Amino acid sequence: MANEEHFRKLERMYVGAPINEYFAPRLTVGEGVSELSMTARRDFFHAAHAVHGSVYFKALDDAAWFSVNSLVEDVCVLTASFNLHLLKPVSEGTITARGRVVHQTLRLFLAEAELVDARGRQLARGSGSFMRSQIKLTPDVGYV
Repeated sequence: MANEEHFRKLERMYVGAPINEYFAPRLTVGEGVSELSMTARRDFFHAAHAVHGSVYFKALDDAAWFSVNSLVEDVCVLTASFNLHLLKPVSEGTITARGRVVHQTLRLFLAEAELVDARGRQLARGSGSFMRSQIKLTPDVGYV
């Protein structure tokens, strides 16, 4: 399978996930990298009128996860651990998470992700470890 076909299937799998009907993110996958963007909406806010950290986590973990799965063409990977550093609040505009694989072995992948606002200001950083699962990349998981 050509990598480009794999990348597009991952993108379609992501869009088709039920949770993304709510968040409405946009994803682009490349070799060992990904970029995800979504609009900061009022229904993402915590009581202090800024986007909740759980949205930051979702964007960063998803970006890192897809950067890793871009390198694995037979199964889904699993997030084994993820560290998050919240740096700045945001309450409007587009937020963009960029993920990249920074290390890999046969069993373990390490990836980093950065979240920025529309002006390129860093909002958060994350890093995680990921492992291959037993879940096959098939139409059953939206990999079409």
